[in-house]
Amino acid sequence: MVRLSLKRFLPRRLDIGTVATIVLVAFAGWRIWPQVAAGLGVPSASRQAPDFTVQTLDGAVISSTDLRGKVVLVNFWATWCPPCRIEMPGFQDVYEARKDDGFVLLGLSVDVRGGDHVAGFLRERGITYPVAMARGSIGRDFGGSHMLPTSYLIDRQGRIRHEVRGIFTEVALAQAVARLLAEPMPASAGVD
Repeated sequence: MVRLSLKRFLPRRLDIGTVATIVLVAFAGWRIWPQVAAGLGVPSASRQAPDFTVQTLDGAVISSTDLRGKVVLVNFWATWCPPCRIEMPGFQDVYEARKDDGFVLLGLSVDVRGGDHVAGFLRERGITYPVAMARGSIGRDFGGSHMLPTSYLIDRQGRIRHEVRGIFTEVALAQAVARLLAEPMPASAGVD
């Protein structure tokens, strides 16, 4: 019988640098995996998106029912959040490139300073995708993440396929959106 021992593979003493490196690599892998998964088309989530209705800053009403048959990115963010600011230009680019193909991007701001402040922020940066204020239970309904930004990419069937906490890079988003748009339209989706 062959006995394997981890002692052969580990150093006799782990110094603080080695431990810190192991922790850093594990943390980076945990943070980067959703990006890689989205880019490769490996779902990082698989659950039905919650029902919701929001009013955008320009007064339009958007509901999950209206979005059936579309690929949707729901992004929780705030004006004071540096990673949110970093990802927004990439979101705008993907939105502009794919909105006519059935892609909807919905930003949900958690800012407490209100819609006028958020609208001014968006105008200054040339952000044109729909944005609403995250009010009521919508944050809890999606999973209650307190990390910003947090994004949920929803397929045409209304299932959350990718959940990314932290920056969702433009490259990973574009690949994931293209892959989901290429999937067949569900039979239950209405044709407009």
